[in-house]
Amino acid sequence: MNGGLSGAACVNMHRVRAMNDLLITALLIVSLFALLGSGVWIGLTLAGVAWIGMELFSTRSAGDAMALTIWGSASSWTLTALPLFVWMGEILFRTKLSESMFRGLAPWVNFLPGRLLHTNILGSTIFAAVSGSSAATCATIGKMSIPELTQRGYPADKIVGSLGGASTLGLLIPPSIIMIVYGVAAEVSIAKLFVAGVVPGLMLACLFSGYLMVWALRNPDQVPRHDDHMSLRKKLRESRHLIPVVLLIGGVIGTIYTGIATATEAAAVGVVGAVLLSAVQGSLNWATFREALMGATRLYCMIALILTGAAFLTLSMGYIGLPRHLAEYVTALQLSPAVLIVALAFFYMLLGCFLDGISMIVLTMGVILPTVTAAGIDLLWFGVFVVIVVEMAQITPPVGFNLFVLQSMTQREITWIARVCMPYFFIMALALALLWWFPGLVTWLPSRM
Repeated sequence: MNGGLSGAACVNMHRVRAMNDLLITALLIVSLFALLGSGVWIGLTLAGVAWIGMELFSTRSAGDAMALTIWGSASSWTLTALPLFVWMGEILFRTKLSESMFRGLAPWVNFLPGRLLHTNILGSTIFAAVSGSSAATCATIGKMSIPELTQRGYPADKIVGSLGGASTLGLLIPPSIIMIVYGVAAEVSIAKLFVAGVVPGLMLACLFSGYLMVWALRNPDQVPRHDDHMSLRKKLRESRHLIPVVLLIGGVIGTIYTGIATATEAAAVGVVGAVLLSAVQGSLNWATFREALMGATRLYCMIALILTGAAFLTLSMGYIGLPRHLAEYVTALQLSPAVLIVALAFFYMLLGCFLDGISMIVLTMGVILPTVTAAGIDLLWFGVFVVIVVEMAQITPPVGFNLFVLQSMTQREITWIARVCMPYFFIMALALALLWWFPGLVTWLPSRM
């Protein structure tokens, strides 16, 4: 009889705790969207929700905890790589790198079905390896390819769609700003994350090009005729324009893979290389240097504010106990890892309709990681999974950042841009399925370090 009473009391206790957690979660979500809807910056919104949660539902002093957490997260040595990579991308954005890449790549893709449309794919793949930002990749390659391909008579939907899809590789192919943020949040080696993104990134680039080839073979009348027939010697001569970017990629990625430099040290190498490259090209002067420095400062300050607010929110959630309770609840559901991954993919796609990629990661990692760990999913693999899902969010309205960049360059309706980018959304979904079936695509290269 006593055992029965104890069992009933235990069930009632779990029900009461679940109801309390639900009410607390509802209050915090309402607070979050109320602050976001009123125009408060995302970083301040996250810190405000954290303060509300800690002040109302825990015994810890919110003020002291906020000061210590913000200082600790802002002074992290690992994050030093972030502003350096942002600065490198800003410098390269102001060079003639995109024009040089087009001249170097164009002779080698003319024989492929789809011809010069592949310069969007290859150019984005190459620039992603020295940028770290999807928006920067889109803007830099777009300012070169959109006028050139339009002038040569390529369909506008295929120009914009291939650029919007391929430019998302700026998040996956190292160095990646998103990967640094995830690595700090999940306490995963950033160097291994960088290396883990190489094979999936190249696989996605091949899938994008494969789609263009299939389209071109089915619609040969929409592809302009071959521009010219160049000899092998002339092709090799034009390829010299790729030398600067290849050297820069080797300096950044090569030093990480060989163990010569950490991610932070490689970022410093990248900045020095970008400055030298812009000086050699004649695009380095005081005005462009100042613009690059100020642009990087503004972008990093925005990111840092989001990161500090998210760190405080994570601490607050820990004191309230929501992540632990959520992990226990999901564990009790006994979902298979595959079902959990599918559910998380839909969750992040939905979240991506309202938040940018960095906000999505820092806002959810404190709650999601315990659940993922309990399901036995490799955090290195999960990092690449999250980055690809964030890539998908970059080309989905209403807050797809790449859509805004493309709209500013083409003056087209954002719904039209989203529609022409949609095939690449489904290609990325296919890539996620391939990574699930063949996880070695992510884990093999880092295991060789």
